[in-house]
Amino acid sequence: MGQREDMLALVRSAYAARDNDDAEGLVAAFHPDGLFSLKGDKNALGLTGSVHGHPNLRGIFSQLIEDFRFEGREILAELVDGDRVAIHSRVDVRYGPTGQTTRTEILDLFKIQDGKIVELIEFADTAQVKAMISCAR
Repeated sequence: MGQREDMLALVRSAYAARDNDDAEGLVAAFHPDGLFSLKGDKNALGLTGSVHGHPNLRGIFSQLIEDFRFEGREILAELVDGDRVAIHSRVDVRYGPTGQTTRTEILDLFKIQDGKIVELIEFADTAQVKAMISCAR
């Protein structure tokens, strides 16, 4: 299998773990010092920001999985360039506290080294996420 296919297989296995509420499986796809960053204004949405390292990744992924279940992921585009992978996907997101479900699109930018994710930068509709959280209050 070529490098491109190996990188896409790694990303797909991370997505499968996320979609199946498997925080440990998701963390296992990351390098021990890997970085996850959810882009957005921290003042508007406290979930945004960056964490690195398996213990911190485990914490944020467990929280995100508990609060925001992903259902029915549809990959719209996959791009691979060198050690980078970009994935544009559409998912139905169920907010745990209310059960409210909404469809949204996400752009993920991965950096892969030695068969592990060393960086994942995620762009999501943070205004939509904030609205879901606000409905629970």
